[in-house]
Amino acid sequence: MSIFKRLSLLSAISLFFSMFSFSVQAEEIGSVSTVFKMLGANHKIVIEAFDDPEIDGVSCWLSRPKTGGISGSLGLAEDPSNGAIACRQIGPININGELENGEKVFNKRTSLVFKTMQVVRFHDKKRNTLIYLVYSDKVIEGSPKNSISVVPIQPWRN
Repeated sequence: MSIFKRLSLLSAISLFFSMFSFSVQAEEIGSVSTVFKMLGANHKIVIEAFDDPEIDGVSCWLSRPKTGGISGSLGLAEDPSNGAIACRQIGPININGELENGEKVFNKRTSLVFKTMQVVRFHDKKRNTLIYLVYSDKVIEGSPKNSISVVPIQPWRN
């Protein structure tokens, strides 16, 4: 099979899976270059922000590596499985509906087809907190690298 046919097939599979992916969009806040690449974009760390779609008053900031070079610029590279998260109460917390532990609140494709970075939420009722976990997974095998952020549910004071 020619390289063109392989790329076309991978692109079609990626498009198919992206139609069924989670739809929360992150806003890119900024980035820093970590490795200079002569051709293509530099390797970098990207900082993105998103609001919890089910809980008003909570926002999260995610930092993650992004692979540069020619393959990264073309969207063909696989990004490393490292991510860090910080979530904070930014207003009155209002929970819209019943929360399910482990519910996906955000995901980002980090390779052409099979790898994603995900953020899931847990509700610790005993301690009255929300816990956000970021991790990376593949269709076959995920990564044990992870990070959490805890948001206490408290009254909002202006």
